[in-house]
Amino acid sequence: MPESSILTLRVDTQLKKKLDRLSSAMNRSRSFIAAEAIREYVALNDWQIEEIKKAIGEADRGEFASDADIERTVRKWTSRRAR
Repeated sequence: MPESSILTLRVDTQLKKKLDRLSSAMNRSRSFIAAEAIREYVALNDWQIEEIKKAIGEADRGEFASDADIERTVRKWTSRRAR
């Protein structure tokens, strides 16, 4: 198991009640549910930030789709929708 440390945070009363209901329904501790939620949030946002950085790098290098590429893609998707 990875090393863990204690994190103290404040949440509003309604969120705590929902967390308690969820932990009860899942038969898991409140701490487990909160840690899992934070883990998923961090992973998603970390991924998104990395993808944005890659996209900015591509844009800085001038790696854009041509007008013809965009028109081809639009035609492809709009013709499928019309079917």
